[in-house]
Amino acid sequence: MVSLAIPQHHEVSEITEVASRPILQGGIRFWLIAGFFAIFVAAGIGAYAYQVMHGLGVTGYNDSVFWAVYESNLVAFIGISYGGAVTSALLRLAGAGWRAPIVRMAEAMALVSLCVGALFGIIHLGRPDRLLELFTRPHATSPIVWDFLAITTYIVATVVFLYLPLIPDLGAVRDFVGPRVGGWRLRVYRILALGWRDLPVQRRIVEQSMTVVAIVIIPLAVSVHSVLAWAFGVTVRVGWHSTILAPYFVVAALLSGVAAVILVVYAFRRAYHLEEYITVKQFRYLSYLMLALGLGYLYLTISEMLTESYVLDEQTAPLLQSMLIGSFSPFFWFFLIVGGAIPTLLVVLPWTRTPAGIALAALLTVVGMWVKRLVIVIPPLEQPVFDRVARGYQVSITEILVTLGATAAIPLLLMLFFRVFPILSIDEIHEVAEEELAAHHERHEEFTGRGPVRAEGGVR
Repeated sequence: MVSLAIPQHHEVSEITEVASRPILQGGIRFWLIAGFFAIFVAAGIGAYAYQVMHGLGVTGYNDSVFWAVYESNLVAFIGISYGGAVTSALLRLAGAGWRAPIVRMAEAMALVSLCVGALFGIIHLGRPDRLLELFTRPHATSPIVWDFLAITTYIVATVVFLYLPLIPDLGAVRDFVGPRVGGWRLRVYRILALGWRDLPVQRRIVEQSMTVVAIVIIPLAVSVHSVLAWAFGVTVRVGWHSTILAPYFVVAALLSGVAAVILVVYAFRRAYHLEEYITVKQFRYLSYLMLALGLGYLYLTISEMLTESYVLDEQTAPLLQSMLIGSFSPFFWFFLIVGGAIPTLLVVLPWTRTPAGIALAALLTVVGMWVKRLVIVIPPLEQPVFDRVARGYQVSITEILVTLGATAAIPLLLMLFFRVFPILSIDEIHEVAEEELAAHHERHEEFTGRGPVRAEGGVR
């Protein structure tokens, strides 16, 4: 008897039915949850409208602390996107069969969180109309222009990365589900399926394109988060001017991205009863990846703190003091204990290494990494520069509402996305099942001696 990652007996029509549960099962529960998230999104939009009308002065920003919560959100949300996209790309390139039921959710999360995160580059502007100057008067030496170009390119690549594996699935949904839902969704399936008929030439083009995009998106994502780090690192500000900042940001992005994938997979698995396809195996493998990345990030943190503390020059000492025992110490130790130590224990201990325990570890990791972004951004700006006493920072209700609205927008947009598109990768699940079943039959034939025999007497 063979144990497959997904049910090998299911045909395309059966997998399509399961993958289309969010499309077919709306109901009052769906709209209540969507409405709950929409309330926060509306509050965030209202707070931003208030900010535009009254100026950036309604936030806690000042002439000293000119980057704070909005920049932390920008780095955090784009980091989540990067982690989701790279995780999916690496699993595709490695041919990991267990990836098939979760890659669609990872790729959709990557696009949604990237779009939400990129908005914070605009939200931070006191004059949003100045964004046009990035097109009309770009300055090649500005890290902000680098950010803009990198993020724009990354958005395009992420859209393509999500769309290519959707094409065969849209053909299946068009044929099996489209007639039942009808209306505009059926028209969308017909248009976006691009006349998919599972012809060999169609499949070859899609598979080759997916491989190319999966290869390209990894260095592209690394470059995006490195550019974000360089926007900090190329300054002479204490705490930012460091060569370790780019790899620091990249590993943090991977860590928070994998944790966010776990949360999304857990939520939709529970909501649409996908336990038959998304098993404990997916959670355990993702948790091992999260654990390895968490330990890697801990190493970078210790390396940075150790070298800075050992030298302890007169500029660095006040910053370290504020982080370790001063005003920002609660945030730093929260990240280290709640966002690092507790998730590690939840993954390492066998009795908590369950889907629920791993999801809790992922939630704590995401929150802890967001808090760590605050520790990276704000404390250096509160340090005196040229003997000038810096003003302190106090977060405002406007920033809180905008942040909550952006956070709520991610699950809301994912829910709406999967009301139109299949939540599971139908084609990949069926393909993996066929490959594993064929491999099982081949092993069985070799074991029983009934396999085809080569001329030299070997078993093929």
